Amino acid sequence: MLDMPTVTIRAWENRYGAVNPLRTESGYRMYCPEDIEDLRWLKEQVEQKGISISQAARLLKADKAAQSKAGSFPVLAPMGADEAFDQQSGQIYEALFEFQGERANKLIDYGFSIYGYDAMFYKILVPVLVRAGDAWQSEQASVAQEHFITELISRRFLQFFHLFPIHSYLPKALSFCPEGEHHQVGLMLFSLLLRRSGLDVFYLGPNTPMDGLLRIIGAHRIGIVCISITDPDSVPKVDEFVRLTSSHYPSVRFLLGGSGFEGENTTAYPNSVLSEPPEKWQEWINRFIGPESFKHV
Repeated sequence: MLDMPTVTIRAWENRYGAVNPLRTESGYRMYCPEDIEDLRWLKEQVEQKGISISQAARLLKADKAAQSKAGSFPVLAPMGADEAFDQQSGQIYEALFEFQGERANKLIDYGFSIYGYDAMFYKILVPVLVRAGDAWQSEQASVAQEHFITELISRRFLQFFHLFPIHSYLPKALSFCPEGEHHQVGLMLFSLLLRRSGLDVFYLGPNTPMDGLLRIIGAHRIGIVCISITDPDSVPKVDEFVRLTSSHYPSVRFLLGGSGFEGENTTAYPNSVLSEPPEKWQEWINRFIGPESFKHV
């Protein structure tokens, strides 16, 4: 029915508790329709979405736990997809706003089990981060609340870095925000997409001093450098870093992003600025790392 080897089903049952079939007196396993659907769902997560079986089993258990606690998790009424995303995002935001980290994590696990990777990140978690930033700027949220929300969701993003396989024939990437830059959400999302596309990503995050990065680029044969800024005053020092790096390693390609490069904030390297909206990033990456892009690797 599922086109799965018996040994795989046994391993998922024994190692991860993926299913718990009934046993006959003679020891044969009896799988109910729910067991079959659980295995079908787990197989889809592993084969089609690239999630490890341990992570998929954890999401499945979180989903079942959430369903069994209807009193603590608001059940989504029938609605359109966008409305459901907004409701789920709002529930997560309210939990984080009240410093209810455990509840927020359970809601996030539940969301991953229902909506999958892409929708959960772009339709639910990113809006939470945007809302937190807006609330802080309008003084509706404290610095502590904004930091708590950002840090918890950032950790959830970074947990996915190890789930995707690395393709050695693709270039390695280095991602960072320069010193003084603390807004890493866009960079983190883009880096995660690179990682999902098979690139080995060295993610350094926000507020990264650029001293010493040349050694890292050379020692690890970095092929792509991603830099994100929100402050236009950072453009000159980024331009200087690009110039210096290119003089030492001419084959390195740069991706420059963030609001610091928008509008009239000119850079000496406009062809390196990523101006695509987030929903187009994966399509852009697919073109960027196509077979014709890195014949020298």
